[in-house]
Amino acid sequence: MTEPSAILTPEEMEPAVGLVRKVLDQLDRILLGRKELHRLVFIGILSKGHVLLEGLPGLGKTALVRTVGQILRLQFKRIQFTPDLMPGDVLGTHILQETGSGQRELVFQPGPVFTNLLLADEINRASPKTQSALLETMQENSVTLLGTTRPLPQPFFVLASQNPIELEGTYPLPEAQIDRFLFRLLFDQVDAEVLDRIISERRRGELPAADWQMGPAELEQLYRTMDRIYLPRPVARYIARLVSATHPGGAEAIEAVTRYVSYGASPRAAIAIAEAARGHALIHGRPSAGFEDVQAVAQPVLNHRLILNYQARFDRISATQLVRDLIGRLDETGLKLPGDVRVGTAMKS
Repeated sequence: MTEPSAILTPEEMEPAVGLVRKVLDQLDRILLGRKELHRLVFIGILSKGHVLLEGLPGLGKTALVRTVGQILRLQFKRIQFTPDLMPGDVLGTHILQETGSGQRELVFQPGPVFTNLLLADEINRASPKTQSALLETMQENSVTLLGTTRPLPQPFFVLASQNPIELEGTYPLPEAQIDRFLFRLLFDQVDAEVLDRIISERRRGELPAADWQMGPAELEQLYRTMDRIYLPRPVARYIARLVSATHPGGAEAIEAVTRYVSYGASPRAAIAIAEAARGHALIHGRPSAGFEDVQAVAQPVLNHRLILNYQARFDRISATQLVRDLIGRLDETGLKLPGDVRVGTAMKS
């Protein structure tokens, strides 16, 4: 946690906020109709987290990831996940080659995972065996094969697209893997006004090129600013209470959680909320994270981490509904204030 004496001044915040605005302006100009989604994806980048994009085919998930890589000038690679994809197709493999002295030796050929920005396209079309190949890369930022561990380029992000599990030819992601995603973001259909603009302004759906790109030094500047976003102790306590309340046995668990949740969110979720809240504060030009920042990012952090029971499926209760109810009913301060009393702005910051 950043010490209060190190809180950023408005003058120190200004360069980073300017860079954030440029990135978001580019995303909003190139990709139409999803401003809030663009901000959450960029918060994921600022938090050095992985993002899972879920939606039907043709909604622009792949285009969004490519555009992020173009704007940030990150090395970008794409893997099309299919049922016959093998772990070696992702991580790399050893090939027997002959050396100049006539001897043979195994030489490692890096897979596409050795990059900065990896698009795992339709990740849930591959078998669980292949999906598990990403477990180490997403948590440790490294690849271990034949007893040798190789670090991945930094920064490293997995931005994965996923079809709804109701579609044919999909495999549910293992809980251990889905927990490694900072956010799960839902791609919904755009409205008629946005479709009209796409048809009128984008011939054959082709996207305009970015007219501004961020360099590595500027991205590093954003990370240094993120490291100094202050997380007040009451806000940290609120995050801890919120994650604890997702467990049926939690002291502040609401009735719906007790009834419908088998397993709540992990400590990794609390860390994710804290980092994402800092990112949300940064893109809004605030030097410290507040309760409103936590509430803005809690839904995409938690909606894929709650394991619901069969009763929830029978009653058609979703994790999104449960998280929304939990946020609405959990008092921010822990003081159990009356419902008509709200926390003041000064206390929030």
